[in-house]
Amino acid sequence: MLFDALTALQNLEAVAALRASRWVYPLVNAAHITGLALLFGAILPLDLRLLGAWREVPLHHLARVLVPAALAGLALAAASGLLLFSVSAAKYAAMPLFLLKLGLIAAALANALMLRRSADWTLAQIPEVRSDLTFRLKFSALLSLALWIFVILCGRFLAYLA
Repeated sequence: MLFDALTALQNLEAVAALRASRWVYPLVNAAHITGLALLFGAILPLDLRLLGAWREVPLHHLARVLVPAALAGLALAAASGLLLFSVSAAKYAAMPLFLLKLGLIAAALANALMLRRSADWTLAQIPEVRSDLTFRLKFSALLSLALWIFVILCGRFLAYLA
């Protein structure tokens, strides 16, 4: 049943037009890369700050700019990624590497959500609180960097294997 739904998705007229387009498909691919660059480009300095870099820069200043940038990158990467997936949906869904990539994305998003809801994150945002960053924040930052790097690697490998 899932295979039938994925086959129907990739056979939609709009998806067939995307697949056949000389210009639109590369533009969607470029949008996906741009989204990833914006997402990871915002996550990297924020995670490095959580690991202790740029201690003189208040975390709340970085977060105010970088979190919305990361969310915009995520939205662009997800929308363009869905379009790229739709071109060969049944094929991608059958690839363990693609499923691994989805699992890593889910883990990275869960990590970010748990971090943002933690008391450690809330305390780290208060400028008057100049305590050292907690182990939980540092672990979350390391996990975030590792997960997103592996997401990017899986995506690049998929481009060559598909």
